[in-house]
Amino acid sequence: MSDTAEKRICVCIVLEGSYPYITGGVSAWVHDLIKNLPEVDFKLFTISPEANQPLRYELPPNVIESRDILIGEPAGTVFKSPRKGVRLMKEIFRFHQVMGENKDPDVKKMISMMPEKRFLYHLAVKSKVGWNMITNGNRKNNPLYPFSDYYWAWKSSHDMLFSVLGAEAPEADIYHAVSTGFAGLATLAARLRHKKPFLLTEHGLYHKEREMEIRKTSIVRGYQRDMWTKIYNKISRICYSHADHITALFEENRQKQLELGAPADKTEVIPNGIDVERFTIDREPREGFHVGLVGRVVPIKDIKTFISTCKIVADKVPEARFYCIGPTDEDEGYYEDCKLLVENLKLQDVFEFTGRQDVRDYYKFLDVLLLTSVREAQPLVFLEGYCAGVPAVSTIVGNVPELLNFDERFLAPSKDASKLADGIMTLYNNPAEVEKLRVKNYQKVLNFYDKKDLHKRYRVMYRELAELEIED
Repeated sequence: MSDTAEKRICVCIVLEGSYPYITGGVSAWVHDLIKNLPEVDFKLFTISPEANQPLRYELPPNVIESRDILIGEPAGTVFKSPRKGVRLMKEIFRFHQVMGENKDPDVKKMISMMPEKRFLYHLAVKSKVGWNMITNGNRKNNPLYPFSDYYWAWKSSHDMLFSVLGAEAPEADIYHAVSTGFAGLATLAARLRHKKPFLLTEHGLYHKEREMEIRKTSIVRGYQRDMWTKIYNKISRICYSHADHITALFEENRQKQLELGAPADKTEVIPNGIDVERFTIDREPREGFHVGLVGRVVPIKDIKTFISTCKIVADKVPEARFYCIGPTDEDEGYYEDCKLLVENLKLQDVFEFTGRQDVRDYYKFLDVLLLTSVREAQPLVFLEGYCAGVPAVSTIVGNVPELLNFDERFLAPSKDASKLADGIMTLYNNPAEVEKLRVKNYQKVLNFYDKKDLHKRYRVMYRELAELEIED
């Protein structure tokens, strides 16, 4: 066997606020990918909001290193070289000027001047160039609010940027970011410093998700809101333009990547996949009518709308029973609110928070799988349910309309409990339609969403990228 054939590829997966510390769709996807490519070594380079988080997954044996950095915290010592510091700040100033003109700045030059394991914040504030950049930005962009508002917003955003750009990435053959944002920026820095390929996998669209959060919060106001939105959009643009290959879960998201500058010849659609054999199970129907939601009890899943929908259905179908299947410990305050809503709607006798469970035990008897999320990409739970013969009703998010065959009877706007209940009642009143959907949906999963195909594609992609020569 040749040396090339014997060499194991090493992939550094770069993640922000997810695996292996948080459960959910992206984390489950990463864990599954690592487990099913045992011939590849993986290193985790994670960006976290706090230190020493407990692991929510048992790391597979082919994870050979895990390195965690804190967003906004110094990635190393303070950068103190005065002469190089002035040149760097001038380059950062030019970078901001170009961005302010809605042009694409030369990020390669700026990052090449930033040393690893150095924290630039003190240099930015204490240097004349840096301070002028802050004060000029305030006069131009923030005239109606106190300078202190602008300064602390600038500090918050640039602490995050400087900590990510100053972090030292593990050595690897490929740097694989599972989003744009700070993970994408850290991956780009690793690509430029280590001259290794940058693979970008997007489940949702990071900049769009952050923009939704920014617009909903009351903490960020005025120019700060515009500033954060622009930062996230610019980071996505920069990642798209410098990644060596980019994947999306479905064509609509790929088109949005192209709109922000992703080269068409470097993009492709690779849908999520599931273990078809594992979720192809025999149904064990129970008396009554059973509606379930599989997901974490967190605001993004909008469990409160699920509960409200259950109330509408319960008033029409006395034998209906409802199950919220998933962990309840990620947002304890929200979970308490949800329990209180169940009590207020007098659903205690027919509604159950199951906690973390083997979902197959519920797929066996559920009559409807409901999703009420305000944001999703391509939810695996529908594919799992389809294998088990469970039809679905959902809010219109991400790739859900395609998964539900664009059937408007089973689709509803976010927070529209009445329309969601109508979809459930359509299934309740039309058992013949349910049987047709079971056959159609199962065939759809077999044809397009078998995870063996996904793993095969990533196995080939890793090999191809590992052979790619990266130019300066």
